[in-house]
Amino acid sequence: MKKTAILLMGLVFLSSCSSSISSSSSASTFTEVTDMLGRKVAIDIPNVKKVVCIGAGALRLYSYINGTNLLCGVEDIDNPSKNSTLNKQFAASPRPYYMVYCNSVKELPSVGKGGPNNQAAEAEMIATCSPDLIFSEYEDISLADNLQNQLDTPVLVLKYDSSIIFGESLNASLRLIGQVTNKASRAEELISYIDSCKADLNNRTKDIKDTDKPSVYLGCLGSWGAQDIYMTCKDYPLFSFTNINNVVDDVLTKSGFQNIDAEKFITLDADKIILDASGISKFKTTYNENKETFNNLKAFKNNEIYLQLPYNNYFTNIEVALMDAYYDASIVYPSAFSNLTIEAKSNEISNRFLGKELYTEMSALPNCYGGFQKINISEFFSN
Repeated sequence: MKKTAILLMGLVFLSSCSSSISSSSSASTFTEVTDMLGRKVAIDIPNVKKVVCIGAGALRLYSYINGTNLLCGVEDIDNPSKNSTLNKQFAASPRPYYMVYCNSVKELPSVGKGGPNNQAAEAEMIATCSPDLIFSEYEDISLADNLQNQLDTPVLVLKYDSSIIFGESLNASLRLIGQVTNKASRAEELISYIDSCKADLNNRTKDIKDTDKPSVYLGCLGSWGAQDIYMTCKDYPLFSFTNINNVVDDVLTKSGFQNIDAEKFITLDADKIILDASGISKFKTTYNENKETFNNLKAFKNNEIYLQLPYNNYFTNIEVALMDAYYDASIVYPSAFSNLTIEAKSNEISNRFLGKELYTEMSALPNCYGGFQKINISEFFSN
C-alpha cells in the first residue's frame, strides 16, 4: 500500500514536470501588431526570416528601413530582369529605391506583376516564395484577411497618403516596418530627419510677409500618368510647410489633385509657374497650339517657369517630394535659401533615405530633362 502511494506520487510529479516542460517549450513568441487598417495580426518577430512586399509603395517604404534584407521575392515591376514595356515606362522617371536596389533583387522570384494595372495580390505567386511575413499596400481589409487565411501567413497592411505625403500614416508605417524587422531605431532616425527638414523649411519661410510672397501656380502634376499644365492641386502639401502662396487655393473649392479650367488658369496669371517634369511632353502640345495665349501670361513673359522632379512613380517617392519642397521654396524665396545648393541638399536627402547620392543619376532620366531648372518655354520646346 505504501509502495503504491509512493508510485502514485511519483507519477503525479512526473506529470507535473512534463506539463511544466511542455508549457515552457511552447511559450508563445508571437507579438500582436496593429497594421494601418487597424487589423490585429500575430507576428513571430524573432522568426521573420523571409519577407515580400506587394502593392504600390510597399517595397519603397520597406527599403527605406531595411534595404533588401529578408526579401525572398519581388513584384515584376521592381525587377529589372523583367523587361516589360511597363518597366521601361516607369524607368523614365525617378524611383530611387529601384535605382539603388534593383540589381540586388533581380535574381529573386516573382510575387506577381505589380504595377498600376494589376491591383490585386497574386496569392499563388506569393506562396511559391514561402514568406514568413507579407507587407501589403493594398488598402483593403477583406483582401488582407483573405490573403492571410489563404496562405496562413501574416499580412501587415501599410499606408501613406499622397495628398499629405509627410503625414502620420507615413510615420506609422515606417514604425511598423521597424518594429517587426528589428529596425525601430532606423525608423525613428528617418522620421526625425523628415521632421527636421520640414521644420527647416518652415523656419526659413514662416516670417516672410504676405506682401513679399509671389503668387505661384503648380501644374503638370503626375497622377496616374503624365498630366497637362491644368493638373494642379489645392492645399498642395509641399507648399503647406514652405509657406508658398498657392494661387489656386482661393479659387478651387475642394482639396487635392484636380484639373482646372483653361479659362480659369489664364485669369490666375501667377507670378511664377512650377511644372512637374513628368507632364512636359503633354504640355508641349498644348503650348504649341496656344502659344500666343501662354506667352501673354506674366510668368511666361518674365521667364519665371521652373521644373521640379516628378515624385509620383508607382506611388509617391517620399525623398523626391522632399527634394521638390526644397527646390520650390528656394526659387520662390531665394534669399531665404542663399546658403543652400539644391544639388547638395538633394544628395543629402537621398543619402539619408537610401544611403546613396542620386541627384545626378535622377536628373539624367528622360522625364527629368536635366533636373531642377528655370526654363524658357519657347526655347525649351524648340529643342
